[in-house]
Amino acid sequence: MKHPILLSCAVLALAACREDSTAALPAPVTMTEEAVGHFCQMEMLEHPGPKAQVFLDGLPYPLFFSQVRDAIAYDRMPEQSHMIAAIYVSDMGWSGASWDNPGADNWILASAAYYVVGSDMVGGMETPELVPFATREGAQAFITRHGGEALQLDGITDDMVLAPVEFESDIGIEDDGDFEERLRALSRGQEG
Repeated sequence: MKHPILLSCAVLALAACREDSTAALPAPVTMTEEAVGHFCQMEMLEHPGPKAQVFLDGLPYPLFFSQVRDAIAYDRMPEQSHMIAAIYVSDMGWSGASWDNPGADNWILASAAYYVVGSDMVGGMETPELVPFATREGAQAFITRHGGEALQLDGITDDMVLAPVEFESDIGIEDDGDFEERLRALSRGQEG
């Protein structure tokens, strides 16, 4: 009779832990003039397009990213010093959002967003951008104006965020032919 009681207690404890981990997500913070991009160290408000913030376990403040694409790339890089607790992205379907002013408080969880990939819009660092929306309808309206396709986070491949971006000024410059293969090898190592 003791074993079923112990088993029941263990199941209840695991369920409580699962609820606590969901409730324990850090809340997004308002993007202010003091916010700087993690990679570029430039003021976030100086860049157009959607933004992202990444919370790391054990750290009280998020890392801000001038482009959503950069935050997703950061998540997929194997070099992190801390586990990621939450990623928030700008909801570009929010009524106050525009490309030049994406909003300071319209954050949604990255895992819940619909992303427009392959549109004609470039992000704050002048590279292709993943444009996030809280609804599929918002993403579809953007696609009608700017092209692309709507994907959720699990449909975004590593190549979409980690592959090098070729600029017109790069045309004619020899590239490192094995770069993509090394990048894929790193990605496979992270999965394994």
